[in-house]
Amino acid sequence: MRSKERRSFLLEALRGGAVDVEDLARRFEVSASSQRQAINGAEKEAIARAAIGLLADDDALILDAGSTVSAFGRLLKGRRHRVVTNNLSLVPVLAEAADIDLTMLGGALRATSMSTVGPLAMDAMGRMTADKLFTSADGIVADRGLCEASLDQVALKALMMRQAREIVVLADATKLSRGDQAFWAPLPNRWILVTDRRATAEQCEIFAAAGARVIRAEA
Repeated sequence: MRSKERRSFLLEALRGGAVDVEDLARRFEVSASSQRQAINGAEKEAIARAAIGLLADDDALILDAGSTVSAFGRLLKGRRHRVVTNNLSLVPVLAEAADIDLTMLGGALRATSMSTVGPLAMDAMGRMTADKLFTSADGIVADRGLCEASLDQVALKALMMRQAREIVVLADATKLSRGDQAFWAPLPNRWILVTDRRATAEQCEIFAAAGARVIRAEA
C-alpha cells in the first residue's frame, strides 16, 4: 500500500471508530509497533509496571511512540493525568479513560510506528510542557543518547525532552549500548532509565556513570 493510500485509509478508519492497531497494521501491511510488542513482550510489560511507580498524582505527561511506551500508557487507565502524545496506538485506550485529559499531536503519519512526526507535531509540542516524558528508542548509548531511523523522530524526541522536567527512558536490555541507527537525540545530564532484569551490572554501571538513575524491572 502506497503512503498516500495509507493516510487515506487511516483517516477513514479513525472517522469510523476503527482504531484497532493490530487490524490497521495488517491492512497497511507494515510492521507496526503492535507487532513489535510481541518481541520481548514480558520484559516490556515489566518495564511499564515499574515505570508506573515513578508517577505522582496529577503529573502532566508526554508519551512518545514505541511499543514499550504503549505498554506503559495502557496502565494509565484509572489514573488522573494530562497526557500529550504522538502515539496513535494509545488513542483507543486513553480516549475512554475518564480521568485522562488527552492531547494528540498532529503531523505526518509514520505508519511503521503508528505515530505522528514532522513540523506540525513539533509546533504543537513546542507550546506545551509537562512534568515527565516517557520515551524509548531503537537504541540507547550512554555517551551519545537515543538513536532512531529518521531525523523527524529524533527532532521531535529532542523537543519532548526539552519540554519535560524529568526524562524517563523505557528500554529493554536489547536496546542498551545499541547504536545501529544514524540519527541521534542527546540525553540531559540527569535522567531515569527503566530496563529489564536481563541488563547486566556492567551495563547499569555504564549508564549510571552517564547520569542515569537505573531501575531494573523484575518480570
